[in-house]
Amino acid sequence: MIKTLAMALLTVVYVHTAQGQFYKKFENKTLLTIGGEKIPVKEFLRVYEKNNTPEERKQPDAIKNYLDLYIKFKMKVKEAEDLKMDTIPSFVKEFNGYRKTLVKPYFSDESVIDSLIKEAYDRMQYDIRASHILLMLDKDASPEDTLAVYKRIMAIRDSIMNGMDFEKAAITFSEDPSAKDREEIPGKQRYRRGNHGDLGFFTVFNMVYPFESAAYHTKVGEVSMPVRTDYGYHLIKVTDKRPAMGKAKVAHIYVRLRDNASKEDSLRKTEKIFNIYKKLQQGMPWDSVAKEYSEDKGSAPKGGVLPEFTSSRIVPEFVVAIDSLEPGEYSKPVKTIYGWHIIKLIERTPPGSFEKEQKELRKRVKKDMRSSLSKKAVIDRVKKEHHFKVFEDAKAAIFDQIDTTVLAGNFHVDSLKLKKDKPLLKLDRTVKTMMDFAKYVEKHQKKQTGKDKELYLNSLFKKFEYDFCTEFKGAHLEEEYPEFATLVQEYHDGILLFNLSDEKVWTKAVKDTAGLERFYKENKAKYQWGPRTKATVYYINDAKDADRVYQLLQTITDNGALAEKLQRDSISSVEIKSGAFEKGDNKYVDKVKKEPGLYKVAEPDVEDLTVFVRVEKLLPPSQKTLDEARGLVTADYQNYLEKEWIKDLQAKYPVKIKKRVLEKLIEKYQ
Repeated sequence: MIKTLAMALLTVVYVHTAQGQFYKKFENKTLLTIGGEKIPVKEFLRVYEKNNTPEERKQPDAIKNYLDLYIKFKMKVKEAEDLKMDTIPSFVKEFNGYRKTLVKPYFSDESVIDSLIKEAYDRMQYDIRASHILLMLDKDASPEDTLAVYKRIMAIRDSIMNGMDFEKAAITFSEDPSAKDREEIPGKQRYRRGNHGDLGFFTVFNMVYPFESAAYHTKVGEVSMPVRTDYGYHLIKVTDKRPAMGKAKVAHIYVRLRDNASKEDSLRKTEKIFNIYKKLQQGMPWDSVAKEYSEDKGSAPKGGVLPEFTSSRIVPEFVVAIDSLEPGEYSKPVKTIYGWHIIKLIERTPPGSFEKEQKELRKRVKKDMRSSLSKKAVIDRVKKEHHFKVFEDAKAAIFDQIDTTVLAGNFHVDSLKLKKDKPLLKLDRTVKTMMDFAKYVEKHQKKQTGKDKELYLNSLFKKFEYDFCTEFKGAHLEEEYPEFATLVQEYHDGILLFNLSDEKVWTKAVKDTAGLERFYKENKAKYQWGPRTKATVYYINDAKDADRVYQLLQTITDNGALAEKLQRDSISSVEIKSGAFEKGDNKYVDKVKKEPGLYKVAEPDVEDLTVFVRVEKLLPPSQKTLDEARGLVTADYQNYLEKEWIKDLQAKYPVKIKKRVLEKLIEKYQ
């Protein structure tokens, strides 16, 4: 029995393997030739399966019908290529624009993106409160300047580690303007208390990525090592870390306290907020208390309700208070930099599951600066796989030859004496020369103030190197990814088809007025008016005006005179539409008798609309003029041009279908 079962399984495996080999061989067979060009089964199948659902493919004549469309498509593309339409500058520009869009996903390392999404989700579970000290430094600063600032920030850190208060250090040393108090200048600026380095609460995506990462890797109460961002060097002290608040909706009762309030004013405001709190404790409804006592004029009439917010959009005291509340509960009085608040939690939405959040996180990761890690992984792989090399002697030589005019944005390539083919960068056998870099500098240079020439050229060289690697990978994508080659070919053929069809059919039918008129005369019998009703429809959009309008319609038959009278009577709710209506043109005209007269056909129901129809006379069937039938004639003329074009293409590009191969193909799907 076991032996029999084993033999049966081997037979199944053999049959499936044999079938797989047969279909693989079959798909390489020629299905048809168009003008001598052989088209294999697999090329047709790729398009057929992409554009037809499994249910559609099972229809009896599905393959034959689609093959007819496919042949016409291929003939048109072949003619466009024979006419060299794919070399026209406008085509090249449009095609390259589409290709650049298609290339983008291939410069993203999905494994890196996936890990960044997971990291973002993990961080999303917590809100962090941190303070920082910033020493500013240009992102392209020289090594000497960078080292000098690094030593200064380390000295500040040493002072903090030896007992200096972080808040005092922030006030003393931080170059973040928000850290220090802003003194009052009478008539010019108000006093404003600085944040003394405190950034409040934040979560993932609220800070630049290096800062965010350092904060999430620092324990509560500890101070980070110096962190470099585009702004300079930071020291970060994490003061709190708690489960994420998510999104919260609250109401508050507010008593304002100025930044530089006197002691007496402060005591008076404190007493006021606690007296308000007593009112709530004694049972006075929240909305009544908020409306009567809150000093937030915007929210008080609405019961103190504030717009929904996240932790980074509100003062930290709110986050702490909300953390201890259930929906419907309110806090004791809470003091912030703005004054006193009593906070009531209405609802709170914490982060969702990974499955729920990952789609939005993917979007945010790809837009965030952290996505550069994914691009860097791709570029690093390109460099490794294709033996990237920088010719350092050539780099030094070209840097030496480009003078300081580049700092003024006035450098010109023709000022250099270079060997045009001297290599500077290399990937496999593809080379960028010193002259290529010089031209790149000339094109991308911008005026620099107070920058070192060597540093500026180095920053341009990094971009030149990156662009070379992306250009190299982009040029070889078709070789590396067959599905990309297929997609690019589809765009190529689609643009050609559109352009040639527009020239041969669509625009031609509009511009060829002589041809259109000739076609109309030859087919006039097709373009006839059926029986029509000459009538005017009156739409009254306000029921209170209906009776007055009806009275006017009884005596005024001229629509111009009626419009003037309505304007004098300040009646603006009437819309008048006159014309000759065939059946189906207007549902209200269709409802009335086909006899001259005034009819009421609609009264207010689901909408405030009254409709009257005045029938003037019945019009017998008649010939449409070209202008009256232009839309229909143009569409029919386009169909005619299409058919004539196909006849020409069939004569120019003979089609031969391999019947036995087609029969096998139909058999496969049926």
